[in-house]
Amino acid sequence: MNVIITPGIDVALLTLNAFFLFFIGLLFYLRREDRREGYPLEDEMSGRLDTPGGVLLQAETKFFRLPFGHGIVSAPTKGREPVDIAARRTDRFAGAPYAPTGDPLVDGVGPAAWADRAKRPDLDMEGHPRIVPLGGASEFWIVKGDPDPRGMPVTAADGQVAGTVSEVWIDKADRLIRYLSVEIGGAPGRVVLAPMFMASIERRKGRVVIDAINAEQFERAPTAGADGTLTLYEEERIQAYFGGGYLYANANRQEPFL
Repeated sequence: MNVIITPGIDVALLTLNAFFLFFIGLLFYLRREDRREGYPLEDEMSGRLDTPGGVLLQAETKFFRLPFGHGIVSAPTKGREPVDIAARRTDRFAGAPYAPTGDPLVDGVGPAAWADRAKRPDLDMEGHPRIVPLGGASEFWIVKGDPDPRGMPVTAADGQVAGTVSEVWIDKADRLIRYLSVEIGGAPGRVVLAPMFMASIERRKGRVVIDAINAEQFERAPTAGADGTLTLYEEERIQAYFGGGYLYANANRQEPFL
């Protein structure tokens, strides 16, 4: 005997309609969530602000409690003022590139741009600073047989010696070297941190090569770690300064290859 459970009801059609309603709701949800930062949009030429959108396009502010008592942050971010950059538009049309008007490595333009990150160290799972000098971490050491960069001269992009590696900063969580402390030869007493991932240790020549910037530009690099700790903000400035050097260190780096 055949039993009809849903007489007069098209289950397939109901399922399809339910899927359409779910998909439409998902689109509105995703559209609201992706408008948390950078809105309302601004016209590139006139500076006119676009309308923020109605309730269906504006999500409520979310709040996140940070671990280890570092407070609460919001999304969208509140309480930050716009920052003027030392750059000018190269032409009068939408999409025209900007050219730096000062020192792009310091002003934070283009690839040297940096974010205003928290002025506290990055922490490990136990709440301790994860990036520290090797000399202060007795439980870590450089493996025997691997080159120890401490004491090696640092050669810059222009082939000149910028200084000497005086210490290495390690990441205790990832078990690797993050930064090299470089004591500047042309500025006695000044020590800057250079990213290890932008350095190359040439064991045969007994030197470290950092071709991101020139020797004299090491003297203007952001200083950090004087108190034995490194904040997220300081890391951001260091990475931006050296990373921007691959475009702005020399004039010929700003020209196309073809």
